[in-house]
Order: sequence, then structure tokens, then C-alpha cells
Amino acid sequence: MIKFTLYSRSYCHLCDDMLAALHALNIVEAHTVSVVDVDADESLLARYDELVPVLVASKSAQPARQLCHYFLDEAAVRTFVAHADSGADGDEV
Repeated sequence: MIKFTLYSRSYCHLCDDMLAALHALNIVEAHTVSVVDVDADESLLARYDELVPVLVASKSAQPARQLCHYFLDEAAVRTFVAHADSGADGDEV
């Protein structure tokens, strides 16, 4: 299973757009999606402040990978999911 984490903030229309676009792919229903408010955590704010929305994905024991920021990169998400479903590690996305 893949865990998607969307680093976001409450007043960000790009964040809402990325979450809607992610759900519109119809591939995330088999996986988990968490939305994390960067403004609630100083370290996340320092890391992602001007980049939000940021989509990060992780699978099993693999390190998390940043897939995109500002706008959904559908190709990056589909590639990550395809590699996860096939069991291949693939390249850093």
C-alpha cells in the first residue's frame, strides 16, 4: 500500500486543487491520503512553506519521495504507483 501525504495549508486553493486532482486519478482509493497542515508544525513550515502544496509518497519500508509541488504531476504519481504495484523500486521521482 502507498501512503500519500499532501503538505498543505488551510487557505491554499492550489492545495485544494491538488487534492481534488489526486482523487480524480481514481488510483488513490486503494491507498491512503493524509493532508498535513504545514502551519501547525514549525519544522514542516520551514521545509515546505513556499512550496505548498507538496505531494509526498511512500511505500512499505522505502523512504518517502517528493512527487511534485504547486501542481499535481500526474505522470510522476502514476509512475510511482506502477512501480509500487509491480514491486519494482524504480528511479527516484
